[in-house]
Amino acid sequence: MAYEMIIDVGLEGERIALLKDKKLVELHQEKNESGNFLVGEIYLGKVKKIMPGLNAAFVDIGHEKDAFLHYHDLGPYINSLVKITDETLDGKRTNGDLSNFVLEPETVKTGKISQVLKRNQQILVQIAKEPISTKGPRLTTEISVAGKYFILVPFYDTVNVSKKVSTLEERKRLKNLGSSLKTPKLGLICRTAAEQKGGQDLHQDILELQEKWETIFRKLPGAQVRDKILGEDQKSFAILRDLLSYEFTSITVNQKMLYDDMKAHVETIDKQLPKALKLYSGKEDIFSHYGVDKQIQASFGKSVSCPGGAYLIIEHTEALHSIDVNSGSKQSKSSNQEENALAANLDAAKEIARQLRLRDMGGIVVIDFIDLRSPNFKKQLWNTLSEAMADDKAKHTILPMSKFGLIQITRQRVRPEMDITTAENCPTCNGTGQVTSSVMIFDNIVQKLDYLISTAKHKKITLVTNPYLAAYTIQGFPSHRMKWFWTYKQWINVKDDVKMGMMEYAFLDASYEIINLDMP
Repeated sequence: MAYEMIIDVGLEGERIALLKDKKLVELHQEKNESGNFLVGEIYLGKVKKIMPGLNAAFVDIGHEKDAFLHYHDLGPYINSLVKITDETLDGKRTNGDLSNFVLEPETVKTGKISQVLKRNQQILVQIAKEPISTKGPRLTTEISVAGKYFILVPFYDTVNVSKKVSTLEERKRLKNLGSSLKTPKLGLICRTAAEQKGGQDLHQDILELQEKWETIFRKLPGAQVRDKILGEDQKSFAILRDLLSYEFTSITVNQKMLYDDMKAHVETIDKQLPKALKLYSGKEDIFSHYGVDKQIQASFGKSVSCPGGAYLIIEHTEALHSIDVNSGSKQSKSSNQEENALAANLDAAKEIARQLRLRDMGGIVVIDFIDLRSPNFKKQLWNTLSEAMADDKAKHTILPMSKFGLIQITRQRVRPEMDITTAENCPTCNGTGQVTSSVMIFDNIVQKLDYLISTAKHKKITLVTNPYLAAYTIQGFPSHRMKWFWTYKQWINVKDDVKMGMMEYAFLDASYEIINLDMP
């Protein structure tokens, strides 16, 4: 399948769109802000609180909310990490060579965090989940360093291969090659992108990972609490690295500086990628030119249309996300109601998989599909949804349809959900859903008219308002306009304007200029 990446660099930061067969499947926004806490970044933190009841600790890494570190996220080699961190901070260690390092005993799964960490202790931590809502980042001390083809995991001495690598022969080749190239006590996880890659490329990636590991020990001796020790690559580079198993037909950038940096970067990743890289120089906004803005507006609303005519209603709550599938205007292809329901559900399943990935919805997702009775149809729907989510990099679990016709999904949540407002505030009510009553509006008109005539001494005044209020002013006997004539001894012209909202009106003077209505 053909993938395209479009990168829009603006004053506020980067917007990165990933298109699959011309359809938007992922959207990332990276703002130019200091203090962004991205998944994978490594910090020197300080334990602020130990919470025995939660079996967790709160760690200060510089975020306004202390980061959360649970005992289960410490990993079995936390004592080894603490030891090597202390040695480096004290100047006793200057490099990351673990050949002669004696590992500390592994921790047990049923242990207590108070037995491992203490208050005010300095500790090396990695961000596992970005800050979400009112919560700070979630941390892990199972440090890992991601590369193009491998992930380096210190204190382990094994090589594991991704389950997505297709053949047993290839799995054996990658494992043997990784084992021959690795250094002691620096384990490796072989990524899917390594499949069919040559030994030279894989060796180069391992060397780069080991160099990143050494960077930690060069920075750590002079570091202060809250300092970032190892940062993630630029967002666009990180996305490319994580999607190496995809075939890109084009990568389009609208900034020359990023284009040059990316050109140098992609040459080290894949020899074919530089051919796909393009610099956009058009006058039109790059997202508008490629139709991304239009897809964003159509994809992020509460109601989302499916290609076959069905539509989804997507609701977000604190506890979960709910998705309701409706048949909508879908034309019946069969006289069998069950088959029509299945067809609508299959279309919806593909769109739901796209929406989960596009909005980066995490946690619990409950989907209310159109009722199906046939067990075979239910299984077919589950298979379609599973296949549609196969490309989703986030870990997820899909349960079979329940007797209530619901399918439940849990999806890994590592960063805030992508939320783009596609609705505009009503200019009349300013988004409140309420407008001032006509009686009160008319009272305001009368009050200001009295000021203009009696105090400001205006002559030949024209009132411009919406057709509803204009009719209310001039119709009936005696009309309000007649009463004004009897009171002020001058005729008030009334003009209706269909462009004006229910609460809008204006007064014009004899020259048909708008009168400033600022009253003392």
